[in-house]
Amino acid sequence: MNISMNPNSELNQSIVNVPNLVQVPDPLIKQAYQFQEAMMMYTCAIRELKTKLEVLNDELSVRNSRNPIELVKSRVKKPISIVEKLQRRGLPVSLESMMENLDDVAGIRVICSFLDDIYAVAEMLTRQDDVHIIAIKDYIRHPKANGYRSYHMIVEIPVFFSDQKKWMRVEVQIRTIAMDFWASLDHQLKYKKEVEANSEEISTELRECAEVIANTDERMLNIRKKIEAQEIAISK
Repeated sequence: MNISMNPNSELNQSIVNVPNLVQVPDPLIKQAYQFQEAMMMYTCAIRELKTKLEVLNDELSVRNSRNPIELVKSRVKKPISIVEKLQRRGLPVSLESMMENLDDVAGIRVICSFLDDIYAVAEMLTRQDDVHIIAIKDYIRHPKANGYRSYHMIVEIPVFFSDQKKWMRVEVQIRTIAMDFWASLDHQLKYKKEVEANSEEISTELRECAEVIANTDERMLNIRKKIEAQEIAISK
């Protein structure tokens, strides 16, 4: 019988990933170091928020015997996109302007199984005393004209560095698998040049697909609730 003498043998080992240095856009080259530092801070803010979501998902998987969160995606906005967005808004292209005016430099997308999971996850985040809610946009109850549906939150969370505590803003998008499927294809199609000739026809079809997907989400939720009700009845 082999007995491990390593006292840490039961511990999972993992590599700590360091954020890659991003390319500094020309308009911000004079603030290159500060820009790199800011991008690092946004990356750390994403890491903090993802940990919160993972903890909630683990807890609910034990309590409810299922995981409400299927997947968490994240990204830090590309430097060129930051510059272009500031320019579109007629704002100064500077580090200070970016951190003061852009709420989506750090972004997290939470993919949930069912509609009610979206609101449950959002509510649990809201209740945490170190999560400050800056803004909420409910595009599920109030879809965009093109059919887009998702639940958006702008939150501020504290990130602790070696010499300071910094409140960082993160955009959180929460949606179902079906909503994410539609949004991903809609995004791809918008960037295809050949679509322009039939843009109205394509837009109409995309809106119709969005309605079908929304109805499917509702039906899947109702089916789950029926199954849960049957399980409760059987267990009595």
